[in-house]
Amino acid sequence: MVYALPLFEDSITQAPPTEGIKYAGSKLKLLPQILSLAKRVPARTVTDAFAGTTRVSQAFAQMGYDVVCNDRAIWSKTFANCYLRGKENHKHYQTIIDHLNAVEPIDGWFTEHYGALPNGGSAVHTDGLKKPWQVHNTRKLDGIREEIDRLKLSPDEKAVALTSLILALDQVDSTLGHFVSYLKKWSSRSYKDLNLKVPQICSGKGNHQVYRRDVFELCDLVETDLAYLDPPYGSNNEKMPPSRVRYASYYHLWTTVILNDKPDISGKALRRTDTSDRIAGSIFEEFRKSEGGRFLAVEAIDRLLSSVKANWIILSYSSGGRATATELNDVLSRHGTILDAVELEYKKNVMAGMKWTNEWLRDAEEGNKEFMFLIEKT
Repeated sequence: MVYALPLFEDSITQAPPTEGIKYAGSKLKLLPQILSLAKRVPARTVTDAFAGTTRVSQAFAQMGYDVVCNDRAIWSKTFANCYLRGKENHKHYQTIIDHLNAVEPIDGWFTEHYGALPNGGSAVHTDGLKKPWQVHNTRKLDGIREEIDRLKLSPDEKAVALTSLILALDQVDSTLGHFVSYLKKWSSRSYKDLNLKVPQICSGKGNHQVYRRDVFELCDLVETDLAYLDPPYGSNNEKMPPSRVRYASYYHLWTTVILNDKPDISGKALRRTDTSDRIAGSIFEEFRKSEGGRFLAVEAIDRLLSSVKANWIILSYSSGGRATATELNDVLSRHGTILDAVELEYKKNVMAGMKWTNEWLRDAEEGNKEFMFLIEKT
């Protein structure tokens, strides 16, 4: 089927408000560019295959799309169920949040492992380890988390309560935005009191679906007009082979807040042992090569573009990833036609005025750039 594409507008689509946590690779600032590319094609349904904090899914839902939201992280699925499938009104959820804010603090598992007293500004506990929260907030966390399980909430109520709890914890932490290491001195926000608020649910009238699947399993299950793909990039630095941004490791504490399973933990950051590189690595971050000489991460992108069931694809890519610009261009050319490319560093449309669609290669070779490609799949 052939579609007539509207002329690309230089003006960037204004993105609706979204909520999320501090997150490596967050697409918050890029939502206008993502939505502008999506408007170039007559899509009505969209897959967000690597959803993370779900900001992209939230934006698409508010723009009227039916959204398929997917991520391997259980906390991401909880966010998605909150924002995309919450059906009750604000007043209903406010009653639950008010109740949780009034829960008495207790000394529990989170306080034992992740809380410390101010100690004159130092975030170091008596066990010699730095901590992500002050004790007055971990005690609230312990009390609220136990109360959420005790209340026997419905699935959507529990998703809203847990999302609210994580958003609140993110506002009073003493970290750089992840849980692999913590600040030696308390951040100013860590002195504030934990306070839950009702999330800005955006389910509307859309027919949204939420999955927690390996992306290749997802491709066998769903088909949409458009797919937004933002896989982990890995690193092309040969002196540091595997990427150190292992999302399961970076955000292990959000997993524990959701599960409340008091897992085995280890290391200075007291990470979940089930989030080690050996267990929780991603094929898209692989540093090894196949027998054919190609990076496994590049082959994964190739397989993903082949597997995804969509008429159009928006692919995010960093020239600092495993795939070189030439390799990526070859992969894209095998699976479709590049309709547009946006260079994210300068927030500009690099396809404007280009005679050939592969001229983006020149910019990619000049340094570490990030691009988004709009591809019509063939």
